[in-house]
Amino acid sequence: MSAVVTEPQTGRAGRAGRPARTAAAAPRARRPRPEGHWLPRLAVNVFLWGYALVAVGPLLLMVNNALRSQQQIAEEPLGLPAPLSFTSFQEAWVTASFGTYFTNSILVTVVSVALSTFVSLLAAYAFARTRVRAVRSVESVFLAGLMLPVHLAVLPLFFLLDQLRMTSNVVSLVLVYTALGIPFSTFVLSVFFRQLPVELEEAARLDGAGPFRAFWSVMLPLVRPALATVVVFRFVPVWNDFFYPLILMRDRDSYTLPVGLTRFFGEYSTDWPQLFAGLTIATLPLVLVFLIATRQIISGLTAGMTK
Repeated sequence: MSAVVTEPQTGRAGRAGRPARTAAAAPRARRPRPEGHWLPRLAVNVFLWGYALVAVGPLLLMVNNALRSQQQIAEEPLGLPAPLSFTSFQEAWVTASFGTYFTNSILVTVVSVALSTFVSLLAAYAFARTRVRAVRSVESVFLAGLMLPVHLAVLPLFFLLDQLRMTSNVVSLVLVYTALGIPFSTFVLSVFFRQLPVELEEAARLDGAGPFRAFWSVMLPLVRPALATVVVFRFVPVWNDFFYPLILMRDRDSYTLPVGLTRFFGEYSTDWPQLFAGLTIATLPLVLVFLIATRQIISGLTAGMTK
């Protein structure tokens, strides 16, 4: 007969050197939360909601006054539209040539941002993967554009474009904004490319992919958050820029939205409903861009912060 030997449930180490577990483990004692722990969270929520109301308030006031008449705004500036009137939008779009300004802004912004992003993407990839000293010197020239104030070059730039007969032409604005956006975009994208491991490209080449195929199919999808960040951070200043269109554009048909808005301000009177309608039209694309690219922007700004 064989006897069954059971080990006693004690706190001593067993044969394998491990302490024997008790049949019923005692639950861990939780630390009592200090009283009033919800106060900091409530204060933060109140602050954030208050800031949101302060930020959204002017936008709501702008849309509200765009739906009212000139007389209603003069009598009660903070009143509600009664009844709703969309006449100001129609007059701003057709009568004040706001449709032409909107088309010029869309064309200049989209084309210049696309060109600067494309050039910066290729340059940043080359700078991140090349260790040649000459290429490093070229990268320093690119990044020097971040340190020089762009408005210092307005006078020679104007004379250059005037001699080329490119003033009052949206192509000149596209070229200017493209050149101005390359240093910032190259800097951001090169930082992201340097964070990606080289082994990914080597694995793609072992599978038969060429340099361009590895860049397009492997590296480019990984920097998508950085691309969204670059596009949004370049879209907003180009769309809102007032300085270069005012200096370079002489013909009203080539004005962009910020310069076109000045037509609503008269010497003795201002058409407030049309002005607010124009501001609403000018703000709508920015809101849509932020709503579409919010997740990618947050991913791009927080990349590398966590491990």
